[in-house]
Amino acid sequence: MAEIYLAGGCFWGLEEYFSRIEGVEETTVGYANGQVESTNYQLIHQTDHAETVQVIYDEKRVSLRDILLYYFRVIDPLSVNKQGHDVGRQYRTGLYYTDEADRPVLEQVCAEQEKQLGQKIAVELEPLRHYILAEGYHQDYLKKNPGGYCHINVNDAYQPLVDPGQYEKPTDAELKDQLTQEQYQVTQNSATERPFQNAYFDSFEQGIYVDITTGEPLFFAADKFESGCGWPSFTRPIAREVIRYYEDRSHGMERIEVRSRSGHAHLGHVFTDGPADQGGLRYCINSAALRFVPKEEMENEGYGYLLRYMNGD
Repeated sequence: MAEIYLAGGCFWGLEEYFSRIEGVEETTVGYANGQVESTNYQLIHQTDHAETVQVIYDEKRVSLRDILLYYFRVIDPLSVNKQGHDVGRQYRTGLYYTDEADRPVLEQVCAEQEKQLGQKIAVELEPLRHYILAEGYHQDYLKKNPGGYCHINVNDAYQPLVDPGQYEKPTDAELKDQLTQEQYQVTQNSATERPFQNAYFDSFEQGIYVDITTGEPLFFAADKFESGCGWPSFTRPIAREVIRYYEDRSHGMERIEVRSRSGHAHLGHVFTDGPADQGGLRYCINSAALRFVPKEEMENEGYGYLLRYMNGD
């Protein structure tokens, strides 16, 4: 078993979240890397410890890199001494390691986060100096108190984990060579294809839709629905972090533009007139921004890790 110590706001929710991830064998909560080697819940404001979760995991089932991607899914890495509604130094974010061999992986993932966000993140990266186990009532708090306070959505543990490092964006010259003129104009210059005259508006085969520029998986076909708008419409992305959202005031309208994470490709827009029983959202996406991978071809194309999430497809 391997271990890593993660500070990410209130430790109640973070522990419950990691306890649900496949490959995580054990979790505890405690106080890490303060000014002294002992403290308690009443003293952490004075001793400068961070509320921290110990994650013990099976490296054969889940990698350290995956653990870190799960971690960054639920924290705000730009927030200083604050996560959710919780404010104070004890709620700072931090990655504390016990094995020096882990540091390059931690540094790499942090660097990738900074590249994606375009600014330095506020996540401490330090060796674990000390870890004081928290009081008994804090351990597995949300399992003992299912209705208790939590600043994160612990069900995010069940969303597919899509590693952005596997889907690098080609150069502009490569994109011009690989894409059709329409695909290039849509993804790189925010053009819009014609409704009802595109590849996937009326297609409902089993499979996934990926970013035409990078191959990053974006939508399950099972979440596609007929909206009547003339473009492919989806109720949700494969995982919330694969989509980026931007204000769009072009053409005299106020809309929310959606782009892919790794390729930063323009996809379309998201609206609030989707099926109410599926969350009420409609991701209206250009076919030219997508490539469809049939279910039977997913394994061969490197998307086999998503098949277990498609039981309902």
